[in-house]
Amino acid sequence: MATLVGVLVTACESEDLTKEDLMQSSSKSTPLAPPVTRIENVVDTHWGVQVEDPYRWLEDQDSQEVLHWFEQQGGFTEQVLNALPIRGQLLERLIELDQGAPYSTYGVRQLANGDIFFLRRNAGESLAKLYHQPKGAVEATLLLDPDALADDADSHASIEGYMPSWEGQYLVYGVAQGGSEETTYGVIDLTSGETLSDTLTNIETAYNRPQWSLNGQGFYYSRRRELPVDAPDTEIYKRTEVRYHAIGTDPIADVVVAAFGVSDLLPLLETDFPSVVITPGSRYAVLKVKHGDNNEISIFSAPVETLLTGAVPWVQIARESDLVADFAVVADTIYLITAKDAPRFKLVKTTLTAPNFNEAREIIPAGDLVVEGIAAAADAIYLSVKQDGVNKVMRLSGEGDVTTLKTPRDGAAYISSVSPQVSGVLVYESTWIQGGIRYAYDPFEDGFTDTGMVPKGKFDDLEGYVAEEVLVTSHDGIDVPVSILRRADLVLDGTNPTIVYGYGSYGISQDVSFSPIRLGWIERGGVFAIAHVRGGGEYGQAWHYAGRMQNKPNTWKDVIATAEYLIDKGYTTASHMAPMGGSAGGILAGRSITERPDLFGAVVMQVGMLDAIRAETTTNGVPNIKEFGTVTDAKGFEGLLAMSAYHHVEDGVEYPAALLTHGFNDPRVNPWMSGKMAARLQAVAKNNSPALLRVDFDAGHGIGSTREQVLAQYADIYSFLFWQLGHANVPTED
Repeated sequence: MATLVGVLVTACESEDLTKEDLMQSSSKSTPLAPPVTRIENVVDTHWGVQVEDPYRWLEDQDSQEVLHWFEQQGGFTEQVLNALPIRGQLLERLIELDQGAPYSTYGVRQLANGDIFFLRRNAGESLAKLYHQPKGAVEATLLLDPDALADDADSHASIEGYMPSWEGQYLVYGVAQGGSEETTYGVIDLTSGETLSDTLTNIETAYNRPQWSLNGQGFYYSRRRELPVDAPDTEIYKRTEVRYHAIGTDPIADVVVAAFGVSDLLPLLETDFPSVVITPGSRYAVLKVKHGDNNEISIFSAPVETLLTGAVPWVQIARESDLVADFAVVADTIYLITAKDAPRFKLVKTTLTAPNFNEAREIIPAGDLVVEGIAAAADAIYLSVKQDGVNKVMRLSGEGDVTTLKTPRDGAAYISSVSPQVSGVLVYESTWIQGGIRYAYDPFEDGFTDTGMVPKGKFDDLEGYVAEEVLVTSHDGIDVPVSILRRADLVLDGTNPTIVYGYGSYGISQDVSFSPIRLGWIERGGVFAIAHVRGGGEYGQAWHYAGRMQNKPNTWKDVIATAEYLIDKGYTTASHMAPMGGSAGGILAGRSITERPDLFGAVVMQVGMLDAIRAETTTNGVPNIKEFGTVTDAKGFEGLLAMSAYHHVEDGVEYPAALLTHGFNDPRVNPWMSGKMAARLQAVAKNNSPALLRVDFDAGHGIGSTREQVLAQYADIYSFLFWQLGHANVPTED
């Protein structure tokens, strides 16, 4: 692996350096090692097991000493990465690839009157802006520009969701600062175009979105409670309330509709996240209750007209034990996706007038089909499914007929936008190596029309790239699907720099999608292997459960098996390969290299959950108990210790070079997770093998980051990996 001394010498000698690169590297005095981190060991005892924590002091992120430590670490990493000759070239190319299309759109909403709303980011812009396109209008009108909403010139703001009222009179939008996800709601009068004085704070957006009343004069939203400044972080996500805000009124008077302890008919826990769903054409409101980060929800219903009475007659439709993952309402009927007696899910329905889950009628039985999501349009129910591992959209008519929509390119297809007031569905189709297209499906013509919302980019249909789908046998004999993306002319001689990417948590699948950023890696001869490890949702709930809590080791063992397969087939060798994962995917990245340090030449951990033992003490720790476990239970502690990469770093072991990245405003995974892991790896580093901590003080978990931040981060990641794994040449253009 390359050393820090090596990169400094290379920075001064490389023929690839531009004049700017030379000026930059020569004007900085780059230290040969990161700042030394003092050890202040803390020993905890859980279930008779002593657990050491030498860097507990880094958890105090309000401390000036800790802030200074992160600044020093981030500054050191910036100097090292900026000295890499390839870094400037990569950033320039990533910008070019990213701007290959004139714009990109997402978050589309359709109204019955034909109006369309969407978020759009034009090429070269930092963040998406909110637009409104009335029916028949050729051009869309800019409604909201986040550049004008930043609290100060040194930070940035981002739009965190929006929702127009059913008839298009008002629109509520969320804004957060610096990637923090701390959201404030505002309201726009769409008739006048004015922003109203209504301002709502402490909004919960991780699991919920606002829902307008049927008359459009107010909306239901989820709000976190006010807490004193010195309240423990673990209290932040407790006792979330559903409130109703009437337009033009003081939010302090908003009516509490659902909350912990307000009704015997609503047995909520402190850690539950309730939200109301309103559907035009139905007399009933549905209360969805998410139990922390668990996928299985509870569902209640009540007549819409009772929601503001203070005595809502809630009726329970499904309990957490009924394993319901999603639902849709049509008039007096509710359709439910459930894993009960269905490892890959099935679809059932019951009435809202007299709901009975146990006697619900089966619509799509359990089988090989993975039923993932559901949404109601004016004409039918539309379903997101996986058929033979490929994402498809199915249509369930009012007569009960189920058909699979055949998209023009027959690629992976996803529901992009559905409205209960509009017939048809917007479908996004993509492949691994071709840019996506958003189609409008007309159920009356049974045909698709390109909406033009995703214009073809200059790099969308490049020839000479392949996506291979293989099955890799893991440690216990289970076959794990792996998608391998590479240049078609790549010689499988064992020297190709290779990323093994995985996530493996919450039942989230790594679905087919085209990424210009990913192209920046594979066009230079890199291999990008996506391991669809257990813990994800590729094969339904059973696949998810096979990689959570005590079964978590399967996630990184699936990555290890993938790495061994890639070596065996000649794609790469250990010194040319790196696992990469972010957030919960940091578990598999960190544990892959601590279990098999000999199998990799580098590792990238992005906003990673790396100290699972202490996760429970953090802001987002309590909601995650359902996914990872708790130290208050013996089996839970055993599982958490097994998955905690920080606690598996051992003295005397030579680990691969490591790059850890984190946004300092991260509300989901505390930055000290990466900080402690970096400090531990630096303390045991041999042969000057770098362990670098990249810190962005104007970012969080990645949500709300500017495009410049995203591209700069990947330029750093790819530069680091090409430095450590060896880099190939860019193909010459004809």
